This record gives sequence, structure tokens and C-alpha cells, in this order.
Amino acid sequence: MSGQHSNSAEARDLAYHLHSFTHLPSLAEDGPLVLESGQGIYVTDNHGRRYIEGISGLWNIVVGFGEERIAEAAYAQMKKLPAYHTFFGRTASPVIDLAERLIELAPVAMKRVYFVNSGSEANDTAIKMLWMLNIGAGRSEKRKIISRKKAYHGTTVASCSLNGKPYIECFGLPLKEIIYTDCPHYWRDGRPGESESDYAQRLADNLEELIQAEGADTIAGFIAEPVMGAGGALVPPEGYFEKIEAVLRKHDIAIIADEVVCGFGRTGNMWGSQTYNFRPDIICTSKCLTAGYFPMGAVLMSPEIDAQLMEAAEAMGEFPHGFTTAGHPVGAAVALKTLELITEPGGMFDNLRRVAPHFQAGLQKFADHSLVGEARGVG
Repeated sequence: MSGQHSNSAEARDLAYHLHSFTHLPSLAEDGPLVLESGQGIYVTDNHGRRYIEGISGLWNIVVGFGEERIAEAAYAQMKKLPAYHTFFGRTASPVIDLAERLIELAPVAMKRVYFVNSGSEANDTAIKMLWMLNIGAGRSEKRKIISRKKAYHGTTVASCSLNGKPYIECFGLPLKEIIYTDCPHYWRDGRPGESESDYAQRLADNLEELIQAEGADTIAGFIAEPVMGAGGALVPPEGYFEKIEAVLRKHDIAIIADEVVCGFGRTGNMWGSQTYNFRPDIICTSKCLTAGYFPMGAVLMSPEIDAQLMEAAEAMGEFPHGFTTAGHPVGAAVALKTLELITEPGGMFDNLRRVAPHFQAGLQKFADHSLVGEARGVG
């Protein structure tokens, strides 16, 4: 990297820090962007240059930067009980309050919440839950998880295996239990004269064929984002999830909604599964849960999944899974305040519903541009 002193922040970053999902030759040539502060929608780098943060970090900093009410909630909890865990029957009051609040906000009936540190951990945990409850019920062969081509669900070994992208092969993935069905992109893959509804039915028929070929008794679950985020912000075709859900219910295959990106208002409803009218058995969430101010995620379980998992766990005496910092009291306090800011009357969610139609109308104006193949969006 030219033009930088050897002791500069940029040079030290290159020397000591490995970045995620970054083109390393370009980084070596251009250097990193080192940020020092943020306020509202703006961030400022170490040279005093100010930028609009156009994607809210990684789609998570939904309240903007410098939100003092969240900082105050975190500080108050840090002074009271700065850290703890949820192992061995322990917990903290904010964790209980947050679990209860998430159940209240759930789009369909949910029974219990399990806390993690990230969306990757949430999706990984959901897989282990399904594996454990099926083994406990004497269905040890019911392990396969159906994901979708071009999907993105995380970076742990299991959640990375769900990513329907070629790069995961550099890790020797996917795991053998992961199989893939179609990516639902009507504009790219629809046939001439085929309606969105007909295209969705074709994908549902393909899913049926995949299940028949693999054997329904070997498939534990199906995972999907309501809108595929890193896969290209792909909005599903008309009727897609209703048709897919019908196939999955027929074969007793659990539905995992990856709401890490879509959850808490991004699609115009509190949950993306509400926007697209499907009923998940497990909901995985993170990102907007704490507005990016604290690493936290959650797994919500339906009463049916909870009952089966509790039966399996009680048979061996425990649920042998967990993370040291999951269910963190400061994270829970941050999440509670974030959810308050999102859901309060006249707050972020109400504002979202007010401005979303104008935003989408503006987006659609790009559709006629000669360089634009498709303008798509929701929320």
C-alpha cells in the first residue's frame, strides 16, 4: 500500500488483521477504510472524511450510529450485572424479559427462545435441535437439511454448508447432510410465457421430486430466508412460500425461517414470514435484534418443536449445547431497548410502513433504464 507511513493505522491493520470476505489483493493495494466515529446515518474515518453508511453496516445498524438510549441501557446493565451465562440453570432478568418479548412479537405461536451470539450460530443451532429431537424420537436417519442454490446462511461449519455458493468448496463443504433445491428468481429463470405463480408451482414440483428422490424419512428440515439477502435481494415469486410449505407439511419436514436479515421490519411487516404468508417451525434471528450494538441472536421454537426437543433433552438430562456469552445480560438489555425503539408508537416500524411505498415507487422508476434488467424490492 503506497503513501502510508509504516506505523499508520492502515499499515498496522494490514500487518495484523485478517478481514472477512475481502478481496485481499485490492486490500493490499488500496488499504482498509479505518472508521473512528458514527452519528445517525454517517460514519467518519481516521482522516476526518465523512460518509453515508448506505447499508447500515451489514444490514444491522437500523437505529443509526450514536443512539444514546441504547448506550445508556447497556451502561446501566453493565453497572448492575456486566456479564453472565445461561449454563447450569443460571440466567439474568433481562434475558427472561427478552425471551418473553420475542415470544410476544413472533409471527406465529412460539413456545421458547434459545439465545446465541450471531445469525450463523442461530442457524447452526436450529440444525442441531432438529438432529437431536429426531434421534431422540428414534428417527436417527432423518438428518438432511434442504437449502437453496445461491442461499447464504452463515459461516459456521453447518451454516456455511447451507450456503448454495461455490466458494464453500474451499473448506471441503458442504456437509453430506445438506442438499439444495432451486433458487427462486423468476426474472432470471422463468420460462417464456410462464407466470410467477406457474413458476412457483414448478419450483414446488421440483422440491417434491427432490424429496421423493432423497426419501422424506431422511430429511429433517428446510431453511430459507423470506427474501434472499446475500443471494441477491431476491424477492420470491407470487405464491412461492405457500406452495413450498404445502410440500414440506405433506412430508413432515420442519421449516426454518432464517429471519436474520428480514426480521424486525425490513420487509414491511415485523417478520418476513408474515410478508410472504408462511408458518415456520423455527425462527432464527440476529442482526436487527440489537441494531448491531451487541453481538446477539436467537432461535424461536414452535410448541411442537419445543415439546420434541424437551423430550429428547430430558431423556439424556440436558440440552448439551451452548456458548459462553450467549444470553448475555448486556446484550439482552440492548435488545430490549432496540425492540422498544422499533415498536413504540410513532417509532421506526410505523415510519417504515409510512415511507416504504414511496421508496418502492422510486426504486421501480429504475426498471425502464437500459442498463437495468430488473428492479425488485419490498419494504
